[in-house]
Amino acid sequence: MKNNSIYTPSEPVSAQGRVLGWRDLFSLWFSLGMGLMVLQAGAILAPGLGMAGSLLAIFTGTLIGVILLALVGLIGGQTGMSSMSSLTLSLGRKGIALPALFNILQLIGWGAFEIVVMRDAASLLAKQALGEQSLWANPTLWTLVFGVVATLLAVCGPLAFIRVVLRRWGIWLLIASCAWLSINLFRQTSLTALWHKAGDGSMPFALACDIVVSMALSWLPLVSDYTRFGRSSRQNFFGTACGFFLGSLWMMALGAAYTLAFVSSQDSNALLLALSGVALGIPLLLILVDEHENTFADIHSAALSTGTLLPVGIGKLTAMIGLICTLIAWGVPLARYENFLLLIGSVFAPLFGVVLMNYFVLGRRQPTTRSLDGRSLTAWILGIATYHVIAQFYPNLGATLPSLFVAALLCGVLAKSRKGLLSD
Repeated sequence: MKNNSIYTPSEPVSAQGRVLGWRDLFSLWFSLGMGLMVLQAGAILAPGLGMAGSLLAIFTGTLIGVILLALVGLIGGQTGMSSMSSLTLSLGRKGIALPALFNILQLIGWGAFEIVVMRDAASLLAKQALGEQSLWANPTLWTLVFGVVATLLAVCGPLAFIRVVLRRWGIWLLIASCAWLSINLFRQTSLTALWHKAGDGSMPFALACDIVVSMALSWLPLVSDYTRFGRSSRQNFFGTACGFFLGSLWMMALGAAYTLAFVSSQDSNALLLALSGVALGIPLLLILVDEHENTFADIHSAALSTGTLLPVGIGKLTAMIGLICTLIAWGVPLARYENFLLLIGSVFAPLFGVVLMNYFVLGRRQPTTRSLDGRSLTAWILGIATYHVIAQFYPNLGATLPSLFVAALLCGVLAKSRKGLLSD
């Protein structure tokens, strides 16, 4: 089905182009809520919180994150706009340049991280099966393979990928692999002992929730790139929320559980090594095969965001973004993953506090006539400052939700005042 609006990020999708139903969106967000990066996030929490604390942080953070994610997705579904284009409702035509740039940078970072994790997993499986000297154990080879495949998928566009790849077989690979890992966990360890396994206290609960919430918040700047193709608001909201919640909760809990049960090393690949020993590495291989949808989304949406700033064809932009992600993946370590997640939260949590306030409370459903909305921009900047002040001086409080609420509240107050802090 031809739909030129797929490749025009600045124009809303027409009514005829809104073809994704509840099952399509559930499949997409269930799949995006899973993945090797989500497993690694669960592994970050486990040593400090133990099993019970990790599960509580995962449940709480994921629930908060998916509500915000689904609400922002409603904006794209109701307006037909891509994520960055919909920011004109709050920030104005020129105001979207800065968040678009942040989004491009974070999506390129995510895309590179995804390729790194897939590369490490594939190399590990190849070494165990064929030996360390095998050509297939070469990380450089897998970096190229995964970078090229993800870029080609992104060039195909979202509708073909979601309806042909994900809904038909991708989601079933993930369910099979996670079920396999879950059954192995039940067989190999005592669930009672695992549940009572305490953490060392190295991570505050609020910080853990921030990390979990940031997994969902990282998708906020691109959720509308896909929900704009949804048939109705109801299907957009529940397909997105239910899919991401179930997928992320299951996968992150497995990451925490396997870390506590089988991992003793602090090495970033220790979890992958433990998973590669389960059933000859077949469950890990299935997750690896389906991991491309995360990289696809990063590359495709980074190209859409770039398209709002540069008058370049979406196909060329997609190929360029894919190449950049692949090049970065050659030398990027995973050691700074936690800081990367928190940095994302510091920028996008307050931004979408402003967006949600403008759309749902203040009722701004049409692009502002101003080229730059100073009040919304001020609220966003002060929200970012709030995040970093709290993270620096009150880390046990958690910074994500306070910064979002502060930015939203300031946006509302400034909108009601006669004069904002900045002149329009």
